[in-house]
Amino acid sequence: MIQAVIQKWGNSQAVRLPRAVLNAANMQENDAVSIEVQEDLITLRKLPRRKTLDGLFARYSGDYRPVEFDYGAEVGLEVFD
Repeated sequence: MIQAVIQKWGNSQAVRLPRAVLNAANMQENDAVSIEVQEDLITLRKLPRRKTLDGLFARYSGDYRPVEFDYGAEVGLEVFD
């Protein structure tokens, strides 16, 4: 069992997590976590990382070519000089 101490950090309190704990939980610095509290139990869960635009399209193999769409005549301030 690994023990830690709750310490003051600015206007809050913090628990420093040892590297071995983070490695065992497959977590690293700057990972986002959710925090759940039930009576005297605090649970941290790693949140999935947001994908970058390159990551979202990494497996895309289609042949996309943008086309201009005609919405009709100008009716407001959408035309710039």
